[in-house]
Amino acid sequence: MAGLPLDLPARAVKPREQGLTHVLDRGLAIADVDGLVEVAGDSVDIVKLGWGTALATANLEPKLERYRHHGLPVVLGGTLTELAIQQGRVDELAGWLDSLRIRHVEISDGTIDLERERKLELIATLATRFTVLSEVGSKDAAHVMAPYRWVEQIEAELEAGAWKVICEARESGTAGIARPDGELREGLIDEIAHAVDPERLVFEAPQKDQQVHLLKRFGLDVNLGNIAPADVLALETMRLGLRSDTMSGSA
Repeated sequence: MAGLPLDLPARAVKPREQGLTHVLDRGLAIADVDGLVEVAGDSVDIVKLGWGTALATANLEPKLERYRHHGLPVVLGGTLTELAIQQGRVDELAGWLDSLRIRHVEISDGTIDLERERKLELIATLATRFTVLSEVGSKDAAHVMAPYRWVEQIEAELEAGAWKVICEARESGTAGIARPDGELREGLIDEIAHAVDPERLVFEAPQKDQQVHLLKRFGLDVNLGNIAPADVLALETMRLGLRSDTMSGSA
């Protein structure tokens, strides 16, 4: 059946470099993966198995196979990488990712204390084997970092070999680039975007109001992360101006 002939903004065809929807899998069943793809598969660009769920779930390998079947790349949570770093087992983590046929890795330091040079070294080393998403920002909502420090760290991590840098907001959207009440730190985001091409950033924005704000600020092709599976289709409608929140500025 032909669609309704409306003028809608163009979306890039996957694999996309911008307009990414980075989805957070907090423990989906295989049937849920199929359901997500059935409803909104063309809108999903990468899936993260949140924090350390990959080591606790009972369906890891069959679920990874299902994501591969649907052509969706998977990355494990940065918290798992941080634990491997803390325990001196990064080589073992890399070998495990190889055995699972996972080609992306997240490198963060939102929980552990990690020297800057060590983080950059890890990014550079792992970037020779994987597509690296690094993350800047603390998971501690009370920790506020000056905007120039965000910019310095993002630029250094991109230079070290990160494909994209994730701007931390947690799965709740209440830390990093967001205040504890979920309001985005607009001045911080503006300073980051002034210095770094937003195409190279992924803004974590699990809350609808955050998504609306970033879409209005950067346009439909902003990269957004920590999107709940149930919210993927709603986000896509906002990208396309099919929801009142973004309709007037969608074209």
